[in-house]
Amino acid sequence: MKATSKKQQMAAGAALSAKKHETPESKLKGASKEMFETMSRKQLKEMASTKRKRLPLKKKDG
Repeated sequence: MKATSKKQQMAAGAALSAKKHETPESKLKGASKEMFETMSRKQLKEMASTKRKRLPLKKKDG
C-alpha cells in the first residue's frame, strides 16, 4: 500500500523505525503509534518508501 500524503509517509517511517528498535516505542504518537500496532514491518516499509515529491502534505477530505 502506497502512502497518500507526506504526513502518512512520515508516520510510516517513524513506526518502521520503532519496529526495527531504532527508536523507542514510547516516542510514537497518533498515527505512527497506531501504524506500529496494526501494520506489519513489510507494510510499513512499502508505505515509508513512497516517494514524497508529488504527494500532498495532507490527504484532502472528500
